Amino acid sequence: MAQELQRAASICANAKQAVISMFSEARMGRAVDASSAPGLVSEIADSVTRNPSALISLARIKTAGEYTFMHSVAVCALMVGLARQMGLNDEATQQAGLAGLLHDLGKAHIPLEILNKPGKLSDAEFALMRGHPGAGHALLQGQGLPAPVLDACLHHHEKIDGTGYPHRLPAEQITTLARMAAICDVYDAITSDRPYKAGWDPAESLRRMAEWTRDHLDQRLYQAFVKSLGIYPVGSLVRLTSGRLGVVTEQSPGTLLTPRVKVFYSTKSDMRIPPELIDLSAPGCREQIAGREDPARWQFPDLNELWSGLPHQPW
Repeated sequence: MAQELQRAASICANAKQAVISMFSEARMGRAVDASSAPGLVSEIADSVTRNPSALISLARIKTAGEYTFMHSVAVCALMVGLARQMGLNDEATQQAGLAGLLHDLGKAHIPLEILNKPGKLSDAEFALMRGHPGAGHALLQGQGLPAPVLDACLHHHEKIDGTGYPHRLPAEQITTLARMAAICDVYDAITSDRPYKAGWDPAESLRRMAEWTRDHLDQRLYQAFVKSLGIYPVGSLVRLTSGRLGVVTEQSPGTLLTPRVKVFYSTKSDMRIPPELIDLSAPGCREQIAGREDPARWQFPDLNELWSGLPHQPW
């Protein structure tokens, strides 16, 4: 995990710059060159193959100001992870990654003051924002991209109950790739710091998303998504049965409930303790996760550094 996190930081940095370049071209009215996208997706897919958690978790760490660019990288990685969990072949997995990397390109046509607005959008501003899937779809025409990728870029905000946008599609008309993109897009959005709110804890985010599967998200694909991340994704703050607090650092093979956890705080003595890595799946381990903890309550300033071992902004 530690080795792949170092590689993943480099991949994230390169992918972020490529996304910034595509957004800049679009903002200046130039034709977007997406020719680098397949190679970037392959690099991201290779990282996810080597360690499913590293790049996916690392891409979640982003400042509010760079959200738009790193969000594209994060959704790409999440899409690849979900595709692998679903057993899709290499071609379909590549398409999933491409859809994730390019799905929000239309936001290049949204004024920055709306994208980065710290408060609630007005009706007029939200109407502009709802135009980004169509704008992105138009920008990507003529790039030789597969039809399912273009469709996912256009329809990643459609909902199972038919209330989504831009076309209010009924469930049976929403493609699998668009349904996957909707799930990955929502997860990264709610776990990331935004101009108008702090990100939610990964485990808490999965819990809340489960409540949305009835109306908004595909329930079957959501279950596969949870399996791809774990019940307690990397970066989740948890309380163990001993009363110690720890942050999830890695999933354990073959089990969703017993990840590896780095404990660093004692609630009994109400103080920090020397960090200790515990594999909850190890034979004889008596510790278990008692529940999630809300990072906002505890305000640990170094939570991301604890699980990743990297500086707060590794790229």
